[in-house]
Amino acid sequence: MYTHETAEPTATRRWVSVTVGESPEVVVVDDSRFMRGLITDTLESGGVEVVGEAENGEEAVAVVEELRPDVVTMDVNMPRVDGIEATERIMSATPTPILMLSAYTEDGADETFAALDAGAVDFIAKPGGEVSAAVTDLEEQLVELVRSVADANLTDRGPTAEEPESTDHQPETVEVEPDTTVLIGSSTGGPDAVEQVVSALPADADIRVLIVQHMPSAFTGRFADRLDESTELDVREAADGARIGQGEALVAAGGKHLEVSSYRNGRLRVKTVDEDRDQGVRPSVNVTFESAAETIDDPTIGVVLTGMGADGSEGVKALKRAGARVIAQDEDTSVVYGMPKRAAATGCVDEILPLGEVAGGIVGGPVDV
Repeated sequence: MYTHETAEPTATRRWVSVTVGESPEVVVVDDSRFMRGLITDTLESGGVEVVGEAENGEEAVAVVEELRPDVVTMDVNMPRVDGIEATERIMSATPTPILMLSAYTEDGADETFAALDAGAVDFIAKPGGEVSAAVTDLEEQLVELVRSVADANLTDRGPTAEEPESTDHQPETVEVEPDTTVLIGSSTGGPDAVEQVVSALPADADIRVLIVQHMPSAFTGRFADRLDESTELDVREAADGARIGQGEALVAAGGKHLEVSSYRNGRLRVKTVDEDRDQGVRPSVNVTFESAAETIDDPTIGVVLTGMGADGSEGVKALKRAGARVIAQDEDTSVVYGMPKRAAATGCVDEILPLGEVAGGIVGGPVDV
């Protein structure tokens, strides 16, 4: 395994996606030698090859330039150059899928979202604090994420990403009907995708929005705050018994399923559920979609955005049986084309759209993005 000593940067390159085999090559970045060893052992136990390591962001930039790995696992808090700046520099010089390892705190959430803004693909929260052997408890999840992130599409990530081209897409559907409920589900790559869609939805469109993003409980409140700052909608984290009306949106709380419990006179009520369902994914897109299909009798639109796995595929079937319209993000603009692909494979998706056209697909016409 390569351990950095000195490395001079070479000419930069620009690439946008990778396709790897069964054993992606990984560089582990953490200022703790103990944690680097634990993360390395955890990954290698799961069949992932660790080819190098670095103890701070400055070293990470050089190691990635030298080794060109398939994935980087990146700590956030490090001396000299932290994980956020290192992510920016890597995405500018040698774009590489980056998985952040973040503290399970509200401060950690802010730092993590900054890293995602800088171009990181996804994150996993460290259990037990910055330095803890508890990271070994996450072997299955960590290995799965690394494998998924290795195949990420980096086209629109990081400071070198190009602005999306404007389009004149005119969806076949008419303008959004009154009292419409929009249900959005996403996972890997979802925070940016959800923000782009929701921020383009006009507050006067007579819609209410439920958002299910796979994310830990310490992060969903801050995610809701970010969305609230970037959209005309009133966005908040879902609480048990919360009601939602026109021009409002709820984000499913991490670690809890979000169910639609009632719908009367244009106001929707939700409940949160702690119990495991749907193969341990919590919150689950399927759970929210299925409960909405059973409860809401006004127009409903289901949207499946970027993410690994199949969550949402059963939910779109239920929505379609209930007469809902279903939109899925296309492959070219998905960071990970897992959830939208599985949704489309059901035959229950009405439109497959680039990310920049999803909001227009929801409201039935072009929107400002």
